[in-house]
Amino acid sequence: MPGQFTPRARKVRVLATLGPASSSPEMIRRLWLAGADAFRINMSHGAQADKATLIGHIRALEREVGRPMTILVDLQGPKLRVGQFAEGRTELTVGQDFALDRAQGAGDRDHVHLPHPELFAAARPGTRLLLDDGKLVLRVTEAEPDRIDTRVEVGGTLSNNKGVNVPDVVVPMAALTPKDHSDLAFALDQGVDWIALSFVQRPEDVAEAKRLIGGRAGLLAKIEKPAAIHRLTEIVEIADAVMVARGDLGVELPPETVPPLQKQIVEISRRYGRPVVVATQMLESMIKAPVPTRAEVSDVATAVYDGADAIMLSAESAAGDYPEESVAMMDRIARTVEADPMFGARVHFTETRPDLTTADAVAEAATAMAPTVSARAIVCFTASGSTARRIARTRPPVPTLVLTPEARTAGRMGLVWGAHGVLTKDVGSFEEMVAKSKRMALRHGLAEAGDRIIVTAGVPFGIPGATNVIHVVRLTGNELKGYDE
Repeated sequence: MPGQFTPRARKVRVLATLGPASSSPEMIRRLWLAGADAFRINMSHGAQADKATLIGHIRALEREVGRPMTILVDLQGPKLRVGQFAEGRTELTVGQDFALDRAQGAGDRDHVHLPHPELFAAARPGTRLLLDDGKLVLRVTEAEPDRIDTRVEVGGTLSNNKGVNVPDVVVPMAALTPKDHSDLAFALDQGVDWIALSFVQRPEDVAEAKRLIGGRAGLLAKIEKPAAIHRLTEIVEIADAVMVARGDLGVELPPETVPPLQKQIVEISRRYGRPVVVATQMLESMIKAPVPTRAEVSDVATAVYDGADAIMLSAESAAGDYPEESVAMMDRIARTVEADPMFGARVHFTETRPDLTTADAVAEAATAMAPTVSARAIVCFTASGSTARRIARTRPPVPTLVLTPEARTAGRMGLVWGAHGVLTKDVGSFEEMVAKSKRMALRHGLAEAGDRIIVTAGVPFGIPGATNVIHVVRLTGNELKGYDE
């Protein structure tokens, strides 16, 4: 029945990518029941019409269960690729010279067409070019407006249209391609909750995307380029959320540098109160196997201990043989970690100091009071979701019930640590606030008769950004009698 779903006990969120293995209404429902809190739709593959069908399936499930569903659309971003070869491929050997040029025609062992003039402008002697996800490495020896001469440092087979990564320079390209502009307009028209921006190199990339979005969705910046690391704090300040995109980071940077960078990105995001997602290869072996490796389990657990807001499945749920099992495994790992008696101490290893605002003071107080009064939940009234994010930043020991009159705010809560969004009418008085808090906590299974809850809101009511009230109430169990909402 709508409204009867009990919020999940765990606080970290599971973001599941949908794809060929998980495109049916039945499988999407099974993923949600297995533990998926949010769904990622990758615009790198498939047509917009197919994505509209997927979104329709998710919204139908939302109506069925009476719970807001969170949808993230991931824009493709620029894809740098070499051209084609006369024989479809060539073999490059260590030490040989190889050129990338703007000449039309098929490539051979000595050169290949590169259809990206921006790379000719960015390349300098000494610049590395990584081909085919870093399997081949070229070092630029000379760069001209229409030709880049290189020497092969790591050889192998190079075939048609393989990708090019340039980790050593900022490529003068916009993060949004014409395809991305089209996909962004489509996603906003579909009413999705989050937009993930790829190929972020500068805070200006994020600012431009936010300008185009105009508040109609949250903007998640994917940190996957070395250039973004150099301006990480500026990017995090502007973005609404952040993703540790470990796949591309691991291609463009030495793999041993990715774990400390992951911790750095999570820490900075938490300090600024931005939801942070850890992604890529978390349960990679479950694409083909029904169980993960022990190393993968440890990897997922580490992200949970670090205090990530969400952990993401990619091909495991989108194209693997065990999509439902992958989500269930992610759910079990997260719940087991959060049940560790040391989890609270570990997740608070990162210090998140409050801003000097009344709203932050209220959020900090709610988290501090929860264990003192043995509260079962924090209930926050919010229009924009700002209060919910402030509370989540403190990583409280109890779940947060987010009551909001804004559908877009309720929908975005699927990426926020410990938050359970509920779309409901706003309140107009202190008495109504207390009564509704009690009813909703009971109705959504977050508290029972005799339990205490902590309520935060803003007075005067209905004024966004004015959180200034904190109140502790005890439930009697009679709050639902004779009331139909």
